[in-house]
Amino acid sequence: MEEPAAKIPDSHAHVLESKALLYLALTLKDGTPHVSPLWFNMEGDLIVINSAKGRLKDKVMRARPAVAAAIVDPENPFCWLGVRGRVVEITEEGAEANVDALAKKYLGVDVYPNRQPGMVRVLYKIRPEKVFTMAPPPKLQGRD
Repeated sequence: MEEPAAKIPDSHAHVLESKALLYLALTLKDGTPHVSPLWFNMEGDLIVINSAKGRLKDKVMRARPAVAAAIVDPENPFCWLGVRGRVVEITEEGAEANVDALAKKYLGVDVYPNRQPGMVRVLYKIRPEKVFTMAPPPKLQGRD
């Protein structure tokens, strides 16, 4: 039986709804880390990212589905969340519509402008297993 996704605290829900980038960390075949900034959205408790079939991210997540990510509030870099989890679904279904929705979120356009002939879009759904957060520090007392 699959474990339920770790809950992202309500205190950081605004980060998930913002134009924050998700910094995805993967482990390459030789054991070295690889980090990529990506657009993302949520599907229930799952983090959804979109890439193209055959890219490095695609190959690595198919071979090694354990991932980590950091998402930083674009309005306050002291507010961020980290996630360790697992890719639990990889599908082409809905990927074209998803990349258009991400283009709307991040660029304000209705259609993803960087489509290339023959490119196959793929969705990767990540179930958070561990979530950790950092909140902004309290304002310094007596300072203007």
